[in-house]
Amino acid sequence: MKAPPFAYVRPATLDDVLAELAGGDAKVLAGGQSLVPVLAMRLGRPATLVDITAVPELGDLENTAGGLRVGAAVRQRTVERSAQARGVPLIRMAMPFVGHRELRSRGTVVGSLAHADPAAELPAVASCLDAMIEIAGPAGRRTVPAGEFFAGAMTTVAGAEDLVVAATFPPARAGEGFGFAEIARRHGDFALAGVATRVRVAADGAVTHARLTGFGVSDRPVTRDVTALLAAHPDEAQLRPETARIAAEVVDTGGDAHGSTGYRRRLLGVLAARELAGALRRARRAEQEVAA
Repeated sequence: MKAPPFAYVRPATLDDVLAELAGGDAKVLAGGQSLVPVLAMRLGRPATLVDITAVPELGDLENTAGGLRVGAAVRQRTVERSAQARGVPLIRMAMPFVGHRELRSRGTVVGSLAHADPAAELPAVASCLDAMIEIAGPAGRRTVPAGEFFAGAMTTVAGAEDLVVAATFPPARAGEGFGFAEIARRHGDFALAGVATRVRVAADGAVTHARLTGFGVSDRPVTRDVTALLAAHPDEAQLRPETARIAAEVVDTGGDAHGSTGYRRRLLGVLAARELAGALRRARRAEQEVAA
């Protein structure tokens, strides 16, 4: 199918972008890897497409006091290959699972967050790290933690007249380790189930913080604090019964042709145990390297 008719504009300033979005009958175009298929299938009929790639500040990728700040027009492939992203290991671990290289060459990090597909990798990374999402709109600018940003499947707290300006991912601290894994029918497909993990240890190797985010299993990324659980069960085999219980609680997506609810719970439980144990090993190794 072909997209329905639309007007196309390419503003050069953020204020002009917001002016074009006023009225709520326009859509933002950055990479287009999610929007264009929606238009082609006529699932969306915006009157205007607002191309934001000419706004200089939206193309910024920089390390700030808060972490890696990714502008709305920054391509996923740029982040994947950038030395600036080395301070955020989890985003670099997840990026190769995002579609295919050709798609990442056009798709944007912030666009994936704004699209809010519950099976997408980058919203899960943002949730696990509690990234900060910057939104500009008619009422001014505001910053929202990722845990509050995703409101449901393909839904965020950003309104129709808002623009998601940037996302800031906090850097790894001393003694932190991370894990990421997903199961899909083919590489590049959306995940049947996936996990992102973040673990921090003290100088003696004791777990001080552990966070687990599951995706592809509910209408948005689901995050749990599992510090006490990992401290009591640091071995993968010990963790599996515990993560299976978590999976039974958080996996509420219905079954489909690719897998039942029970199958996804099984996947999430196994992946969570493996990636938590792996993140703990990496955290302890990182702490030892600091001490040495």
